[in-house]
Amino acid sequence: MICIQEPKSPLEVVHMDWVPELPLRGDKGYNACLVILDRYRKTPIFLQFHKDDTTMDEALLLWSGVLSHTGLFTNIMTYHPQTDRLVDRMIQALEDIIRRFCANGLELKDSDGFTHNWCTLISELELVYKTSVHSSTGQAPAMLEKGWNPRFPADTLRKDLIEINPTASRFKIMIDKVKDNAKQSPKKLKYSYVGPFVIVALHGTNAVQVELSGELKSKHPTFPVSFLKPYQQTDKALFPLKNPTSLNAPPVEQS
Repeated sequence: MICIQEPKSPLEVVHMDWVPELPLRGDKGYNACLVILDRYRKTPIFLQFHKDDTTMDEALLLWSGVLSHTGLFTNIMTYHPQTDRLVDRMIQALEDIIRRFCANGLELKDSDGFTHNWCTLISELELVYKTSVHSSTGQAPAMLEKGWNPRFPADTLRKDLIEINPTASRFKIMIDKVKDNAKQSPKKLKYSYVGPFVIVALHGTNAVQVELSGELKSKHPTFPVSFLKPYQQTDKALFPLKNPTSLNAPPVEQS
C-alpha cells in the first residue's frame, strides 16, 4: 500500500474511474460515465462518453469538459488498490449513485414534451452531490470550491412565493411535513423484490447483469449489487400452486 501525501491545494491530486455498461441514452448514444474526483475538495465531475471510445476520444472529452475550465491537473491517479482506499471507497459510492440513478431506466417528459434521461440529468446529480455536506470535510464541495453554495430554482421560487403571498409560508410548512411523512412511509408501501433472475455477468464488484423477462424485459439489465438478495426456493408442500422456477444459470463471466 502506498501512502498518498494529502494535497494542499485544489486539483493537486485527482482520481479518475470509469462506469461502463450504462443504458444507451442521449442524442450521441452515450453508455458510460467518467468519474473525476478532486481529492482536496472532494468535488466530483461526471462526464458522459462511450465505453468503446479511444484514448484520444477520452483525452479530447477531458479537455473540452474539464481542463479547458480548470487547467491541467498535477497528479492523476486511476489505480486505486495501491492507495489508502479512502478515495477508492468514495469512487465506489459515486459509481453506486450513478448506477442507482440509471438502473430503473429513468426517463420522463417535462411540460414541454422534452424527454429527460440519465444523460440529461447527470449534471443535476453532480450539482446535488456538490451542494451536500461531506462527512470528511464538514463542508459541501461547492462551498470549498467557490466559497458559496449554488442556488436551486426551487430556492428562488419559494422565496418569491412567500414574498408575494404570506399564505405560501403556511403551505411550505405543510409541504415539509408531507416530505417528512414520506420519508417515514411504512415498509409495506416500499418496493418489493421481484424475480428470481439469472445473473449472467459481473461488472466489477458493485454491479451485476441479470437476464430480465416479462414486463421487465425492456429495462436495462445492469443493477447495483445492493439491489439483489439470494433467492430462496419455495416449499412445494406449502405452496402447491406456485409454478417452479428453473435456476439453471449459465457460467458467470467477469468483465
